[in-house]
Amino acid sequence: MDNKEYLKQISGQVRPAKSSKMNFLKSPIIKIAGIAIIAMVIIIIFSSIISAGKPSLENQNISLKLHIDNTLEIISEFQPSVKSSDLRSSSSSLYAVLSNTSRELGTYLETTYNYNTNKPPETLANDADLSRDALYSDLFEAKINGILDRIYARKMAYEISLFTSEESAIYNAAKDDSLKSLLTTSYNSLDNLYSKFDDFSETK
Repeated sequence: MDNKEYLKQISGQVRPAKSSKMNFLKSPIIKIAGIAIIAMVIIIIFSSIISAGKPSLENQNISLKLHIDNTLEIISEFQPSVKSSDLRSSSSSLYAVLSNTSRELGTYLETTYNYNTNKPPETLANDADLSRDALYSDLFEAKINGILDRIYARKMAYEISLFTSEESAIYNAAKDDSLKSLLTTSYNSLDNLYSKFDDFSETK
């Protein structure tokens, strides 16, 4: 056997091994595994993006407290000008519920997050203040036009619906039993008061 024949023989023995390796890489199992890995990476990336866009539970609680405290200011400002004794009574009940929720929520935030109620995050405070100012403007205009009772009842019904929506979202995300308990108490009380404002009529 000369050198050329010997080299051909060796070459023939090596090629099948190389072909076997290529066939392994083309295997359906390897392809499926590769697709699964890529899919998992995509899911993780999208989950991270979605999570980053959601407010934290702490911020949700802070926003709720700011909303409550600003509404308490509005009630204090306009309740004395409400003519209907029934509406004033409902407003007083609403003030009491919100005051209690604000106090308990403040305690929870301080204990759980070491939150300083006098120094809320600027962005959250600004958003809450914009909503408060819009509510104040609507009620002030209603007052000078002599239709405060009707607008006050409608606006408070709307605020209650916002509160219960916020509380429901926090409740569903929360794991702390004490937080869930205070939210449940507040939600039920607000739900009972909603119809008193929503069904209010100056002709009654």
